[in-house]
Amino acid sequence: MPLEAVESPRLYRQIADQLRHLIDRREYPVGGRLPPERELAEKLGVSRPSVREALIALEVEGRVRIRMGSGVYVIERPPGRAILAETANETPEGPFEVLKARQLVESAVCAEAGAQAGPNDIAVLDDILARMETPELSSDELVALDRAFHVAITSILTNAVLARFVGMLFDQRINPYFRQLASYFENAESWRDAVAEHREIRDAIAAGTGEGARAAMHRHLQRSQERFSQSFGEGPPNGGQARGDQASGGQVSRGSGRGRVVSRLAKRS
Repeated sequence: MPLEAVESPRLYRQIADQLRHLIDRREYPVGGRLPPERELAEKLGVSRPSVREALIALEVEGRVRIRMGSGVYVIERPPGRAILAETANETPEGPFEVLKARQLVESAVCAEAGAQAGPNDIAVLDDILARMETPELSSDELVALDRAFHVAITSILTNAVLARFVGMLFDQRINPYFRQLASYFENAESWRDAVAEHREIRDAIAAGTGEGARAAMHRHLQRSQERFSQSFGEGPPNGGQARGDQASGGQVSRGSGRGRVVSRLAKRS
């Protein structure tokens, strides 16, 4: 059974469903390696971030294991492990969708904050940044301070609804998919980079340059997406191709007229 191009408002779930179906049919056998992300993205007609979100979802479900420097391998499903989409009241949002939404919203917030911030507001940001530089903080402590920094910027606008909304967006960062993705790419160096970017944002706000603050926040959240998009270090596809891929000659089945729809979705994902 070949891979099929997908179209859905929540692409990563559709990709995960299709891959899970192929795994259940043993077309991607236990112990075998899935095709690399780039190859899957090309065959499905979607972006690599959408494929990565799908692979992370399958790993959380216990269907695959990501081995840095090697690839993504099918594993035996642990007994009793359910598909998250069937057990949760709401399917978690995709990490890259969350980061893109935050980039759009918080960049605009920062522009306003740059025009409205007073000395007390800057002091709050300075306190949070100083605490983020405390040695030996745990990942959970850093995430909490990260949240505090972003919400504090929104609070400069004295709009409780907006501050609550930004906090809710950030809280998607602790969903199981986002936490799994972060486990591969967050480390002391990535946190140092994030704090340095926070300081750029703080300085732009303190200087009263709304557009500078907007650009600094946009740059920070773009770099966050890039950090989470680093390669898993997958090996060459030959020798690791699954049977279903070989049997189908690497071709993708596309429904009539679906290619144009998929292309548009890929640009949005």
